[in-house]
Amino acid sequence: MKYDNTIDKLIDVVGGEENIRNFEHCATRLRIILKDDTKLDKERVDEVPESKGYFFNTGQHQFIFGTGKVNAVYGEMEQRLGEKTSDSGSQNFKDDVYQNLSPIQRVVRTLADILIPLIPALVTTGLLMGIRGFILELGIEMSPDWLTMFQMLTDTAFAFLPVLIAFSATRKFGGNPILGIVVGLMLVAPQLPNAYAVASGDAEPLTLLGIDIIGYQGSVIPAILAGWMIAKLEKIFRSFVPAMMDLIVTPFLTITITVATMLFLLGPIVQIAESGVINSIIYLIEAPFGIGYIIFAGLQQAITITGLHHSIGIIEISLLNDGGTNVIQTLGTASMAGQFGAAVGAAFLMKDKLKRSNALSASASTLFGITEPLLFGVNLRSMSIFGSGMVGGAAGGLLTYFLGISASGMGITFIPGLLLYTSSIWSMLQYILVIAVSFAIGFVLVKIQSRSIRADLNAK
Repeated sequence: MKYDNTIDKLIDVVGGEENIRNFEHCATRLRIILKDDTKLDKERVDEVPESKGYFFNTGQHQFIFGTGKVNAVYGEMEQRLGEKTSDSGSQNFKDDVYQNLSPIQRVVRTLADILIPLIPALVTTGLLMGIRGFILELGIEMSPDWLTMFQMLTDTAFAFLPVLIAFSATRKFGGNPILGIVVGLMLVAPQLPNAYAVASGDAEPLTLLGIDIIGYQGSVIPAILAGWMIAKLEKIFRSFVPAMMDLIVTPFLTITITVATMLFLLGPIVQIAESGVINSIIYLIEAPFGIGYIIFAGLQQAITITGLHHSIGIIEISLLNDGGTNVIQTLGTASMAGQFGAAVGAAFLMKDKLKRSNALSASASTLFGITEPLLFGVNLRSMSIFGSGMVGGAAGGLLTYFLGISASGMGITFIPGLLLYTSSIWSMLQYILVIAVSFAIGFVLVKIQSRSIRADLNAK
């Protein structure tokens, strides 16, 4: 075979055939998981013929062969090692990868596996939502029929976000995705008071058994937990439910227990968390020397990940009623701009052109104030990226404190948010400066850590 010499040397360097647990390839790299990493001869990794380089990341020994050539090398290695081929067990390769990850890396990788498939839908509707908000803030009137049609296009994916997440999470954890869809729909059913309406005071929660019940609109973590519960309960019930009763008993118990747990147990916990978030933010905003501004602008997007961000609207309304201005809007935009800068910096570290294009596309909706695609598609793939964005946002928060600026309204951020600073050219320029500084610091911090972040991104 053409690459016999390459494979002979490669196998020798990694400690022999018996030391290879699994292997796979991507567009340019042959990725190998070893049983004992200490048997790798690090001094000779660069001696493998045809290999253009080597690096180790997330438990994988990665030899770079380049596009096309890696397929040929992998094919011949597959024939050589036979049953170790990952084509017959690609899921086993993923399992092996997870075993080599740290707990934090496993959480990040799991979140990515669940949320990245949703990015195309969120990017599209996020951009449409931003455009709609921009048009309305410009004062352009729409007829009720056209506005309803626009709302259908822009609001559907986000209104049913827990459904999409529950579906993807259930599939990820090995459960029946259809059950995930059903539970997700129940969590945002129109019969339940809308979470955003309750947060703004426009609706009251249901009260059952002394517990306040509301919908899970905008929730991310609860939907993931629901998907995990569905998968685990299915496996438990199938271990003892007779086969002839499985079709009825297993889904009935799985759905019932999951929904009851989400509404009556997790629901109160989420409400307590929301109350804690609101009180904490109020204390932060009032903290001296801009400390609260720094912390909130750094953490606001972390709050978005949890789905508790819809509660912040209560504080914005209070600020507008009391003083006519809303600094939360400015700080929220700074937080978004920091993450945006980090995401763009990360995108340019991706070697694969398709991955880079997808990352930039996922980041684009941030310009209209929609950050879920950016967070789930790019920044949460590496805590270094997300942390860089947090620092960028914190810097924007400090600048906001020094400049003393705040918005005249709420509901729109980033570019559409410019309309909330039209009282003077100076106010608008200050707002743009906050965005620019936050973006620049997030971008630069990713560049400073480019070596480690590049290896992390290009290994996935």
